[in-house]
Formats: sequence, structure tokens, C-alpha cells
Amino acid sequence: MFVPQGKLNHFLDRITQYLETVHDVKPRNRDLVDRVQAVRTASIAALWTDPPAEFPEPGQLFWWEAWLRRRDGNEVSRFREFASATGLRTGSRSLGFGDRTVMLVEATVDQLATAVDVLDDLAELRRPHDPIQFLAETDATDQTAWIGDLVERLESAGPEAPAVCVIDSGVYQEHPLLQASLPREDCHAADPSWPVYDDRGHGTEMAGLALYGDLGQALGSPQPLRLRHRLESVKLLPPPPQQNAPDLYGAVTAAGTSQAEIQAPNRRRVYSLAVTAPVATSTNGAATQPASGQPSSWSASLDALAAGRSVLADEDGLVFLDDADHAAKRLFVVSAGNVRSWHPGDEHLDRSDLEPVEDPAQAWNVLTVGAFTELDTMTGAAVDFAGWTPWAPRGELSPFSRTSVAFSRAWPVKPDVVLEGGNVARSPDGTMFDTPPNLQILTTNAPIGTTRLLTTTHATSAATAQAAALSASVMAEYPALWPETVRALIVHSAEWTPVMKARFPASKTKGPRIAFHRRYGMGVPDLARATRSATDALTLIAQDTIHPFAAGAMREIHFHDLPWPTEVLADLGEAQVRLRVTLSYFIEPNPGRRGWQRRYSYASHGLRFDLRRATESNTEFQKRINEKALAEDEKRASSSKDTGEWFFGPDHQRAPGSLHTDIWTGNAADLAQRGALAVFPVTGWWKENKARDRSEDGARYALILSIETPALDVDVWTPVAQQINVPVSITTAT
Repeated sequence: MFVPQGKLNHFLDRITQYLETVHDVKPRNRDLVDRVQAVRTASIAALWTDPPAEFPEPGQLFWWEAWLRRRDGNEVSRFREFASATGLRTGSRSLGFGDRTVMLVEATVDQLATAVDVLDDLAELRRPHDPIQFLAETDATDQTAWIGDLVERLESAGPEAPAVCVIDSGVYQEHPLLQASLPREDCHAADPSWPVYDDRGHGTEMAGLALYGDLGQALGSPQPLRLRHRLESVKLLPPPPQQNAPDLYGAVTAAGTSQAEIQAPNRRRVYSLAVTAPVATSTNGAATQPASGQPSSWSASLDALAAGRSVLADEDGLVFLDDADHAAKRLFVVSAGNVRSWHPGDEHLDRSDLEPVEDPAQAWNVLTVGAFTELDTMTGAAVDFAGWTPWAPRGELSPFSRTSVAFSRAWPVKPDVVLEGGNVARSPDGTMFDTPPNLQILTTNAPIGTTRLLTTTHATSAATAQAAALSASVMAEYPALWPETVRALIVHSAEWTPVMKARFPASKTKGPRIAFHRRYGMGVPDLARATRSATDALTLIAQDTIHPFAAGAMREIHFHDLPWPTEVLADLGEAQVRLRVTLSYFIEPNPGRRGWQRRYSYASHGLRFDLRRATESNTEFQKRINEKALAEDEKRASSSKDTGEWFFGPDHQRAPGSLHTDIWTGNAADLAQRGALAVFPVTGWWKENKARDRSEDGARYALILSIETPALDVDVWTPVAQQINVPVSITTAT
């Protein structure tokens, strides 16, 4: 049945007449009416413009975005009267533009279906994808009510839970959404003479995202929320107008991490660092240092801290203050840095490709985070932005994000992953750029000059804080995982969006693919993929320690005999499957500054992986790897005769850095014969300097493999679950 817009109330009057005469011999409109409740529910569903699968379940209390048709100017008052009469909660503000007014209302499907008197005003119903536009700009009183509602539903993590340590401008510890997760004793300053409170606001913004991830979703949901990690704060930035000297940031960061670790020495934590140093430029705008990706004293300090060393930085390089300790290894999540301005005629992807990641995001051992965006609508934007459009399409790199496309190929690929960092609005003539709240991310606010406790933020800082929350969630799920492994899982779980995939060249040429890797990293990570296998997506994790060198020569190669679902894969024959491999480890940086000029002299060691070919025996595989590992300058035998296809290829697996990942696609029957993988060392300053070689202490690594059969109805998980704890074969290189 078709009911014209604006005539639904007339239609429902017919139903009411039927109900009033239903006991008569001939009820009125009986030829029209069948089941009244089904008709009412269907009318609400018909107004739903989001994907049908997202329509609320019956009885579910849900926040709706109600789009009211402007007719006589009384739409909002009618809707509020209806909500008051039926006991429903509405947002305190409405937003109007064009011929629509938007409001928030909390109701079940059945409750909203009783809105008989206002149904003619309803034009659309949506999920409130972005409560930012309602919450960030509303008054302090209304914000406090929303915050209080979340606090009542909140269960904070205990003191034994892992923490995100926010290294920033301090955190407003008394914020109602942060206080229970951030005791005063966990607030520190790199310099004990500084106050620990947030005097700039940035640290508090990061804290909200580091604790909640998507704070807008947490505020908008009626469900209880149980947090699984906590917060710590280290004030890295001195009180304004003071500034840290650029060459002291490494030492200041080391001092700050020490403060947190002294307070809680046994706590598992991830450090979130969303402060970067801009690349120095000359008067003509050209980069004067180190846009190539070379290490700096700050990035080298992070590499040393991640590797478990305590350091001081001086003009000659680094001073290691203690022996490396596996138990002291640290995970740092670092922002890639932001593009800070744009000019008419700029294409944002070109600008991002030309703007290299900022110091210390080039560090080898950190998880470097860029920004992408899914915020691509101007719905709810202020009148001042009429005609403005989001610059980046949904799923694309955020205009704020920097990349390593301009790096020398001698240095690592950065960013490693990207998360939501907001979008930029562009004026109709393309000459102006701005960041309206609807294109930003909701978070906590330090009340500096305001009483509002919620605000918006954006850029790679916001993406980094969310990545830190993701990392802490993995730590909470699997307490035994090493920092190297958590980093690997975040990267391994990442996928490129459809928009990103469309940017990759159609040809199988590796060079352009590698350039896009330096723009997007491995894509957008996902907590479910990082923490769970599925029947059609098996994930294997190995944590092991290798002894790379002895007396300047290769010492060990690890051969992993994989618990492969051989029979299942063989039965699939020529069906296409995907294998993903990620290898993560932490290098020790060369303490001498002169050693930072070349990648072979900067890193203590490198590790690589290779998979057995379908036509190789284990003996042939071991012989090939042994020869490859012993070759000088990492020269490797050609893999051109190999079957299937590696997305980046063996050459890219030799790329610098301490994290290597690639994706193999080929026939399932072919993959069935590849149930062995080797991890082997390559050159580094441990090998070249025998007196300082610490190979005897071992070098840890995390190895992750996933087999995916997304288009096939097949269980690859169960056969592997029955054959776990397969030993690793260690071979001495000869």
C-alpha cells in the first residue's frame, strides 16, 4: 500500500475507525485494515533510511535521529509534547537546515510507533551516526546530564588492568568520565617541578579517546559499559609559554616513562604519544631536515626505550644506562604528525604524500598511526557552512595525515595503520578550509576558560589515542602477549577500505603498491580481527627468541613447522585463498650518532621470513634459506619461480624497519603444501661489532599467520586446533 508523504495521519485515522467498530457486524474500513500493529511498525521501518540490518530490534531502547519535515514552524514543539506525554527522552537542541529539522529521541520501535499526532512531521529516521553535533555544541548543563548517564552505566577497570599512559600536556584528572580510571597517583610530569594538570587541553582530549575509543558511541548507547583498561598521564609539555628544546625531547620522554614505571612497576601499559616535532623548513618551504626518514635523537630514544633500555641522549648519540631487559620492553603508539594548512588548488592526497611524517614517528620500534576518515556528511553543520563539502570521501586518507611517501627507501614504511582522524570542509569555491564539529570526533574536555566537559578533536592525534585504546584492549584480552606481539596484531588486523583499494594500481607492478603502502600503512585495524579467529579466518601466533649472530657470523635460523589444515586446503583444489604473514621485533638502535646514517649500522639486527614453496621438500627449503641468510648485504635468490602472488613481494619484505608484513594469494591446494616458514637474521651492528654483540641474550620476535577463505563455506580452524603446540626447529647457519 502506498501512502503519500504527509497523508500518514489520515491513513491511521482509518485504522482508528476500524478499531472503534471492530465488534460491529461490519467494522468500518474492514477491507483496508488487517493487523494494526504490523501496519504501525512497518510505517516506522519505512521511514528508516540507514541499512535495514541496523534497524533496532523490537523492545530495544534506542537513540533515533528524527528528521522532521518543516510545515508550519511548530514541528519541534509538537514532537517535544509527544515525547513528554509518552515519557521519552529527547536532546535539548534541534538543528535546522533546508526543509528539515533534526532532533534526537530515545525510544523503542513500539514507543515511536505511537507518535500518531506527529507522524506527519516525520520525514526520516536514522541511527545517530554522529552525536557530536548535538553534544559538542550544547550547553554545559545538558552535557553534564549525558555524562552523568554514562557514569551511572560505567564499570571501571581494576588496578591490575593494563593502562594507556598518555604522554602529552597532562590530563584533567577530575573529569567525571576519567576520574575513576585515573587516580591522582598515576598523574606524573617529566619534570617534577611542573604541575601535573592539563594547562593546554590536548592531553585531556587524548585521554577520552584513549579510554573509550568512540566516546560518542559510549554516550549514545543505553547499555552498561565495562572498561577493561585504565589511564596514566605523563606531562611532557611544560606549562606555557615554556617549550622543550627540540634536542631534549628524547631525554624528557625517557624521564616521563620512568615516573610512570616507578609508580606502578608491574603494570602492563601502552604509551600514547600524540606530540610531534615539525620537520624544519627553509624560507621557501623546502624541508631542511630529516624528511628522508633518518633517525633523530628523539626517535632513537623511543627505539631504545621500546627495546627495554634506559637512555640519555647527548650530542654523540645515546648513552645506555642499563642492560637491555626483555621484561622492560615497551609499546609506544605515536602519531604520524599533521598537515597543518592547505592552499587553493591543493589535492589533499598529493599534499599528504609530500608532507613526511614528523619526528619521532619515523622510529623503527613504535606503532606509527596516521588518520583516515568516514565522516563525509555536512548534516547538522552550522548555517555558516552552507554549500561547504567534506574534502575527503568516506574511507579515504584524512587531509590531516602525513605519510612516508617522500622518505628515502632506506628507511621504514610509516604509518603502520590509520584510524579515524576526522575530515576537512572545503568552501564552495575551494579557497577556504575549516573543521566543523560534524567532521570531528567527540571527546573529553579540560574546562580551561569554559564549563563544558565535552569537545571535539581531530587529526592523527585523535587516531593515535584510539589506536592506543585498541592496543590496551588486546593486552587486556591476552595478558601474556609481548609488546612486539600486540603491535603485530594491530597491524595484522588492518584492512584497506574499498576507497583505498581502488587507489592501488590494477597492474601487479610492485613499485606503485609499495608507494601506496607508505601512504596508508596496512589500513584500518579491527579489534575483533586482532583478538579472534573464525572458522573461515584462522590466525596463528608464535612468540619466540632467536640468537642471531656468533663471532660476526649467522648463528640461528628458526624453522616453524606449521599446524596446517592440509587436508581441508587440498580438498578446495584451485579455489583462491589468502595467507597473511606479519613478523614483528624490536631492534636496539646504535648508540653512536654516526651509526644513524645507514640502516645497516643503525639497527642491531634484522629478521626476515620466507615460506616453503609448494614444490620444495623441507630439506630443500632449509638449504635455500640457509644460503639466503648467509648471503652478504641481504642478497636473495630469486623468487620469480614461486607460485601464487605476494602482494608486495620478497624485495619489500627486505624493507627496513622492525615490522614486515605481506599477503600471499593463490590456490588452496598450493597453500596446503606450504606448511613451513623460516625466520632468519640479517646484518646489523651486532654482527659488525663483535664486542657489542648481544646475540647471546637473544632477540624476541612475534610471528602471526592468517589463512582466510572468505568466499568459501569451509572450516579451517578446527583441524588446526587439534594439533597445537608444534615445536620450532632451530638450525645453526653453516
